[in-house]
Amino acid sequence: MKKQCTAKDGYDVYRWFLEAAERGNAYAQFNLGRMYKAGDGVARDEAKAFEWMSKAAAQGLAYAQNLLGAMYYYGRGVDNNDDQAARWFRRAARQGEASAQQNLGQMYRKGRGVPHSDEIALACFCRAAEQGLASAQMLVGEAYCNGCGVARNYPMALAWFRKAALQNDAKAQLHLGLMYKHACGVARNEAQGVAWFRQAAAQEDPVAQRLVGVAYAEGLGVARDPRRAYAWLLRAAEQEDADAQFNLGVMLANGKGIEQDDELAFTWYHLAAEAGHAMAQYNLGGLYARGRGVERDERIALEWYRRAAEQGTPHAQFNVAVMYANGHGVAKDDVLAAAWYRSAAEQGDASAQNNLGVMYANGLGVDRDDVLAVDWYGRAAEQGHALAQFNLGGMYGSGRGVERDPAQSFMWLTLAAQAGDVAAVSNRRRMSLVMTPQAIAMAQELVRKWRDAHPPSFYVPHNRAVE
Repeated sequence: MKKQCTAKDGYDVYRWFLEAAERGNAYAQFNLGRMYKAGDGVARDEAKAFEWMSKAAAQGLAYAQNLLGAMYYYGRGVDNNDDQAARWFRRAARQGEASAQQNLGQMYRKGRGVPHSDEIALACFCRAAEQGLASAQMLVGEAYCNGCGVARNYPMALAWFRKAALQNDAKAQLHLGLMYKHACGVARNEAQGVAWFRQAAAQEDPVAQRLVGVAYAEGLGVARDPRRAYAWLLRAAEQEDADAQFNLGVMLANGKGIEQDDELAFTWYHLAAEAGHAMAQYNLGGLYARGRGVERDERIALEWYRRAAEQGTPHAQFNVAVMYANGHGVAKDDVLAAAWYRSAAEQGDASAQNNLGVMYANGLGVDRDDVLAVDWYGRAAEQGHALAQFNLGGMYGSGRGVERDPAQSFMWLTLAAQAGDVAAVSNRRRMSLVMTPQAIAMAQELVRKWRDAHPPSFYVPHNRAVE
């Protein structure tokens, strides 16, 4: 039966190391420093840990030199000093201490205490990796994967990640899974990707847990299983992974494969949104705007939309513009509406492009400019936006901002009508009564050519547009 260690045993060990350390034994000084650092058998005292570690390091003990460097690096028991950290890491590294070689590499990679150099950092990592240090092997893999200090080389990255992953390094397992998932240096294999994600996830890596959850949610590399997806996402979300929190909110809001729960969706969206997740901020704004899972409040909805918009999310920018244009949750302001429409429109948001066209056509928040109206209508219409096609057809029909062209007008009205725009159906019918058969045939040929150049999957709906 194994004897349990008592407090007296721990104190006796401390006394033995203390006596040997005071006689100048470097190993005893090192172990005494570790005991003070960890509070093992003695009250935790980082200042005393630093004192004894310094004595051992000065005698040339590589382990102590590496730990002393770490104490200077983190400011434990002594004020932070990157120059001293690099000095002690270098002394230990020259003795072949693998952890010190890796630590010195990190100093060069970050430019702390030494000039920044990805090349020297990689050289340090390689020395440690060749001694079998898994974390260094992972760092070498990262360097080859990202082209830091060396030309990007996915096969080399894959090889180093595999070495570390087989030693159960969670970060390497995650990277290896990503390489299989994204076909970097190896044929795409979702199943292999999930297998490596699962190994990292078992070690509580939150990103890997989230990726396993996403795989189950989407049926990538595993059979689709919403409940398992939820369980893995929950584990990652509880570790404050904002993407996982967002994904949980999506699952709960949509109720696909699990019970819909708007209040719980709100909770997870809110956590992710507070962490700065732009799409969570956008979706949280949507919950406030519609009163789902929380009391309806357009003012708060606008605040969350604005936060997402300021991060460059085009849908959020569009919604902020709509709220300013209509005075929802804020005083009506056409100038700000036009500005936010422009932000989204310049990112290719078709509804925003159409609405910016409306602003120019009517002089709302901007100087009236039919040419710019036609330009923005045209950008949205080319994306298959039905309302923009209707508006563009009207501009060609009246000759506003563009030379009058009945054939072009009829073409755009036809496309809008085929997409279900009721007003376009009526206007097209009226036009057909005054056009010659030849003109109609010409317009229909333009429709055919447009459709040949724009596959159906290219079309975008116009249900977010403002009439």
